Amino acid sequence: MSTVALKDVTKIWPDGTVAVNRVSLDVRDGEFMVLLGPSGCGKSTVLRMIAGLEDPTEGDILLNGEPVLDLPPRDRSIAMVFQDFALYPHMTVADNIGFPLKLSGVEPGPRQDRVGTVAGALGIGEVLGRRPSQLSGGQRQRVAMGRAMVRRPGLFLMDEPLSNLDSGLRAELRAEITSMTRELGVTTMYVTHDQAEALTMADRVAIMRRGVLQDLGTPTEVYRRPATLYVAAFLGSPRMNLLEASVYVHLDRYVALNFGEQSLYLAWSDPRSRAVARYHGERIVVGVRAEALTPVTPDTAGAVLHGRIRYLEHHGHESLAYLDIGATAIVVDEIGGPVRDQGPTGGALKRLGGALQRLTRAAPAPAPEDGGAPVSLLNDPGRHHRRAAELSVRLAPYPAVTSGHPLTVAVQMDAVHFFDERGDRIDVGWR
Repeated sequence: MSTVALKDVTKIWPDGTVAVNRVSLDVRDGEFMVLLGPSGCGKSTVLRMIAGLEDPTEGDILLNGEPVLDLPPRDRSIAMVFQDFALYPHMTVADNIGFPLKLSGVEPGPRQDRVGTVAGALGIGEVLGRRPSQLSGGQRQRVAMGRAMVRRPGLFLMDEPLSNLDSGLRAELRAEITSMTRELGVTTMYVTHDQAEALTMADRVAIMRRGVLQDLGTPTEVYRRPATLYVAAFLGSPRMNLLEASVYVHLDRYVALNFGEQSLYLAWSDPRSRAVARYHGERIVVGVRAEALTPVTPDTAGAVLHGRIRYLEHHGHESLAYLDIGATAIVVDEIGGPVRDQGPTGGALKRLGGALQRLTRAAPAPAPEDGGAPVSLLNDPGRHHRRAAELSVRLAPYPAVTSGHPLTVAVQMDAVHFFDERGDRIDVGWR
């Protein structure tokens, strides 16, 4: 049995940077948990604190229900695989894999047997006599994994182990890592910025942004019902279409969502309509993925949007059309860097900037050294900005349309997402 629990864990670097902000997370026995987020979001710092390589500023970490902050790394029954492999260049593959056993005092005979078994399982049995410089990137990664496996730890920590490999090899090793950890039944925490890895490998995904846990659930849950505007924007290819809409309620009939000169109507019988109706006269963000849009004839009735193709992308198995529908798109910055207000949209930008506190949940910025007022996160427009919407729609490969061609799409209303100006999901019993 191996479980992990983080209780309000915070890590603040000496310069005052908040790397991890009050993260609470429970990892079940035998679970494959993926920490997903852009570079600099704190996911590797979480792994290093669990391993004992960093100490949290606040909070507690429990392994198998027992606090471990006072335990040195070697006593935590943890094996860690790093992004850069971290192999000993002067040792052979066999010596690299067997080194943890040698440190533990395992006799040469049993040590050699375990090394051979692990190497065979990873497909590197024929290179045991080579040194790391004589191996390919994929082989070096397998050696690093073998060194972790040979210890038979209770917990695997993997810090972007595939990011230095080419795409074909990544896909191969992705499958191997998943099957291996499930076969062994070992609890695994895996850090990545690649959403394809997260959605294909994980039992559950924890999505982070700027040190804050944004969402937690199975791959299906976080993709189909994202908790925040950031998660909605981060997951999916192409990214979810996020449109600014004004809400008008026609009591006992429908809720109108106005996008400039076009509208969609949420039936009053829809269980979400009451929640959305609370924003009557206000603006919200409406999200719809490309797969929820279907090209139809212009005279089709119902929930449809009309536009003109701005440009096409051909991907072989499909084409993506980007439509100008006269609406305004809301863009969420991946890591929250500043995007300066440009032009007359500043008022609406500031309004949508109200999503800041929820989207980042970051600690308040420290007061400046000159003694002036503290810098408020709400004054930073870097989380949202507005631009003309380019509605992404999936089409057949190489369709008989071109840029400038008019296109009408039907909208699958039960697949539409709603978010308030703080970035929270608007829904009833949403998960």
